[in-house]
Amino acid sequence: MSENPATPATDVPAANAPEAEAPAAGSPASPAPQAVSQETNAPAARSLGSTAVSAATPRRGEPMFPDGTGPAADPAGSHHERRIRSFQPRRSRVSPTQADALRRLWPTWGLDIDGLSRIDLDAFFDGLPVVLEIGFGMGEATAQMAAADPDTGILGCDVHTPGQGNLLGLAERNGLSNIRVANGDAIILLREMLAPASLAGLRVYFPDPWPKKRHHKRRLIQPEFIALATTRLAPGALVHCATDWEPYAEQMLDVLSAEPTLENLHPGYAPRPDFRPLTKFEGQGLDKGHVVHDLLFRRRDT
Repeated sequence: MSENPATPATDVPAANAPEAEAPAAGSPASPAPQAVSQETNAPAARSLGSTAVSAATPRRGEPMFPDGTGPAADPAGSHHERRIRSFQPRRSRVSPTQADALRRLWPTWGLDIDGLSRIDLDAFFDGLPVVLEIGFGMGEATAQMAAADPDTGILGCDVHTPGQGNLLGLAERNGLSNIRVANGDAIILLREMLAPASLAGLRVYFPDPWPKKRHHKRRLIQPEFIALATTRLAPGALVHCATDWEPYAEQMLDVLSAEPTLENLHPGYAPRPDFRPLTKFEGQGLDKGHVVHDLLFRRRDT
């Protein structure tokens, strides 16, 4: 894969910054399709050696990847405004397999969201249309969708370090060259690092519902966030949200319906589309009697 083709950010509308926060997101380095290893049938990545990796969580204040070969703890640092965030960075215990995948694959398939450069998605994904997925958990569903639709690139954004490593490992083992992993704040990614009308879709599956009323301001799907996100969607792009929390589903429906650049593809909620796999998290919710709601909206042509 080629080096990350990022260019200095220009003409990004800072006025669109939502006050609600976006889940940890990042803009992954998406080089051209990798050659496939004959031994592993997986995309080849630059070798960083066979350094032994400790699975232990670093002590407070210590970076997990001090040599810079993995995701940064705070990629945007202090050069972006402080605001209420919809996510909590979770740099929890990383298994040896996940840490190994991060060390080997992050330099080519990962990108920290620092807000300092504009991402060239065409170069990252070799011209594929790109869907942004915010919050992919452990990445199993993301990998399934990437395998089922190899002609679409998936830019998966999350702050969960074990999940980042797990998704990179899944991509390598299954020969998926259309996945990139981003680390950081999705709002900074959208506002500072993605060009207008550059995305073919937006997916937000089972975001934190922040069920307590005093925490509702932390929910991701807010009018300000959707207003920003739609500026980065190309005409016809699909916005797909899913939640098993009824009050949040109602908020999602209200917010998306009120956005003038979007149109609902169904009268109210949508049936689960075939392309969204049934996730482990969703299965647990269904076992508890939760009702899962999907919402499918399309970016208007004008």
